[in-house]
Amino acid sequence: MATFVTERMIFIGVSTGGSSIMGLFPRWAEMLGLDAKLEGYDIPIGAPAGAFRTAVETIAGADDIRGGLVTTHKLAVFRHAGRLFDDFDENARLCSEVSCISKRGGRIVGLAKDPITAAATLEEMLGGEYWTRSSGDVLCLGAGGAGLAITLCLLRWKRPPPRIVVTDLDGGRLAAAREALSGVHSAAVVEYRSASEGAAGALLSPLPPGSLVINATGMGKDRPGSPLPSDAKWPSESIAWDLNYRGDLEFLAQARAAPGVQIFDGWRYFLYGWTAHISEAFDIEIAGSTFAELAAAAEPYRPPAP
Repeated sequence: MATFVTERMIFIGVSTGGSSIMGLFPRWAEMLGLDAKLEGYDIPIGAPAGAFRTAVETIAGADDIRGGLVTTHKLAVFRHAGRLFDDFDENARLCSEVSCISKRGGRIVGLAKDPITAAATLEEMLGGEYWTRSSGDVLCLGAGGAGLAITLCLLRWKRPPPRIVVTDLDGGRLAAAREALSGVHSAAVVEYRSASEGAAGALLSPLPPGSLVINATGMGKDRPGSPLPSDAKWPSESIAWDLNYRGDLEFLAQARAAPGVQIFDGWRYFLYGWTAHISEAFDIEIAGSTFAELAAAAEPYRPPAP
């Protein structure tokens, strides 16, 4: 496999040093034949607009930087640094977010990979025909970049869930999600609800059996706690999916204490996301047996469950 000269990939997040990718990337680079390193670029939550423009300018201005991955700040990068990009892919335009920054022929391109990586993860978790045998709904807690992308993924599902309830504390994010998805035609009904902790619990308890409940708020990693109250009542045979794989993971602790709830953390989503972004940045294919080998090599880097 071809080896590149020393290059860099930038990881834009809140607390990048705590991510498993920082230790894992060198191993993956070796396996993929990349002479490359990963650098974290931390931006605090609520940072001013200029911080996001500076981050994109840093990537655009360095010849040895092949691209970047964005976690918590996907919407902010699109909103505040969008004019620095030469182009966006369809998902980035639709979701008004950037999770992947790619450099091609001197052009800076913003992409939204989350709808694609979410589809791969959900296919593995549930199977593509899940909603042909289940009448469960989806409760997506969080309407930020990841929540919006996953909702888009579910709307595009061959047999989507009958109802998707999207919640957020921020009315502006809910309005933006509603506008972004308004033109997506689907058999699923989408409801947008402003939800405090107590209200989120009230939305959870009446869900039908087999419902999928997603923590896309960042709570449990970027900040402690859970979007659900401690006395939340889970529907029978429900599925709890936390997009986090590190942190206190209180959302999953609540789900684990409820009888019959199936538990998934964000580890496989992490693997699908990072391999998709590395593939884009370094213009290499990662699929099939290559992905399986990288996933197996990642296991020693997986944090123990709290």
